[in-house]
Amino acid sequence: MPKKTTKKAAKKSVKKAAKKTATKKVAKKAPAKVAKKSAKKATKKSAKKSNKKAVRKVAKSTPKAATKTAAADPSYEEISHAAFLNFMSRIENGISGDQHGDWLAAEKSLLVD
Repeated sequence: MPKKTTKKAAKKSVKKAAKKTATKKVAKKAPAKVAKKSAKKATKKSAKKSNKKAVRKVAKSTPKAATKTAAADPSYEEISHAAFLNFMSRIENGISGDQHGDWLAAEKSLLVD
């Protein structure tokens, strides 16, 4: 009987020692993780600030007429509808072609208008 109890006690002491070393490792890693996270946050913040500054500079340097034409670009739905109409007219007239050509023709016709 005494052999079994000593084996159990040995197993418990091994488990406790393993837990202690594991907690020590975690405790050592935790400050490193926090430092890494704070460093990442700091770099993200500085990147955002520099991006905002760059956007402001570009916005100031671009003429207002260029920004108005960019806003007048046709939407996806408008281009899609025009491409469908191009497809239908191409099929009715028996002209060969593909969907990519229909799309490009639709974009071109809408940008000219």
